[in-house]
Amino acid sequence: MDKIKVVLADDHELVRDGIKALLEDQTGIEVIDEASDGKEALEVVQRSKPHVLIVDIRMPEMNGIEVVRNINANHKDVRTLVLSMHDSEEYVVQSIQAGADGYLLKGASKDEFLKALNNVASGGKYFTGDVSAIIMNNFVSGNSSVPKSPKKQLSELPFKLTKREKQILSLVLELKNNKDIAEELEISKRTAEVHRFNLMKKLEVSNLKELTSKAREYQLI
Repeated sequence: MDKIKVVLADDHELVRDGIKALLEDQTGIEVIDEASDGKEALEVVQRSKPHVLIVDIRMPEMNGIEVVRNINANHKDVRTLVLSMHDSEEYVVQSIQAGADGYLLKGASKDEFLKALNNVASGGKYFTGDVSAIIMNNFVSGNSSVPKSPKKQLSELPFKLTKREKQILSLVLELKNNKDIAEELEISKRTAEVHRFNLMKKLEVSNLKELTSKAREYQLI
């Protein structure tokens, strides 16, 4: 392979600039384009045809997991490396189910980042140590994270909501934003965002209209 052509997708310009600065010193790697949200990432990949897409999970318009799923379905020659601050089991498992070729935490060292990028670009997989432990725990417990989740029957309740998720659901359906939810539940705005994201992923919805419909369907409201 000639130079590894990379596209960066992260909603924080400072993060993208940092990664570009790091990769500029690498003669075999070239950042050819970047995106600040999920939908733009898909457009950029379509246009630029990179070897590797480095993508964050938490992005506006479309999250990184959805981006990876779309890339895996429509651009099978593009490799995907999730670079995230989140090491939660749910994010890791969902990323792998979506088809991610690697998962690396933003706190990783420069050497590990370059190792992950090169492994993924050459057709391999790379999962940082903490993430590998999560994968192994899922495998040992019989919940392999690699196969995609089976289709759920809508006549049954295919999930359980925690007490906190029920609170979040109620407040979201009242059209309250993350700041309002955080203040009412006395949690941080980031925690409110994570709970809201997890709730919507659990119910397999992407917007308020779908969430309301699903909540009514399962008599959650």
